[in-house]
Amino acid sequence: MQVILLLFGILCLIYFICIAFFVGHGTNFYFIWLLLGCGSILLSILIRKGIWANRFPVWFKRIFIILVCLGMSIFLIVEGLILSGFSKSAPEGLDYLVVLGAQMKRSGPSRALQYRLDAAIDYLTKNPDTYVIVSGGQGSDEHISEAQGMYDYLVEKGISAERIQKEDQSKNTFQNLTFSAEYLDKERDSVGVVSNNFHVFRAVRIARKAGYQKVHGIAARGEPFLQLNNMMREFLGVMKDFLVGNM
Repeated sequence: MQVILLLFGILCLIYFICIAFFVGHGTNFYFIWLLLGCGSILLSILIRKGIWANRFPVWFKRIFIILVCLGMSIFLIVEGLILSGFSKSAPEGLDYLVVLGAQMKRSGPSRALQYRLDAAIDYLTKNPDTYVIVSGGQGSDEHISEAQGMYDYLVEKGISAERIQKEDQSKNTFQNLTFSAEYLDKERDSVGVVSNNFHVFRAVRIARKAGYQKVHGIAARGEPFLQLNNMMREFLGVMKDFLVGNM
């Protein structure tokens, strides 16, 4: 166990360093790998030096192990649900697409957002009667709203401006889908929700909770190296939205 914890901690720290200095990131969530790495290494040291076995009472160790096992069980179940959205696609001829926002940079959409937009373009090109709602407000670190950035990107790629509606007030996925519903009939219109693969399960569940009757997920690709980080973050997102009643 001590060796496993040590190796896990080292891998977490390496992953953290790679994201921080070589890959890039949109949020500071990746610091969780620093915390996991340091925590695992510390626990491995406590076990190696006999502190865990001799200094901590039995009841504390049992409760700790039970909580860890319970947490891992919940984590694996939720991750399985998240994975179920990776291959989602929509039928032809939808009335609307809703493209969920992600970080806008001065140079253009972040890679995650570009993947979403490219997936939307692919569908819109094949389905010329489908309209699209681009949804996302302006964050404190963004020079324009995500909706405006997405609009500009789609128009630049040849999608007619007449097919695009901007929703530029939302700050999270629940608001994305709630505010976007003002531009369509969520009980009658067929809607495809476009997001990165790790986000599709939660997005579709939120849309259904918000009253969308004919909703389909459309999974865009995710950034390969950041997939593990995104899956971890999405687990917390699913838990949060479930607990507050958004899904």
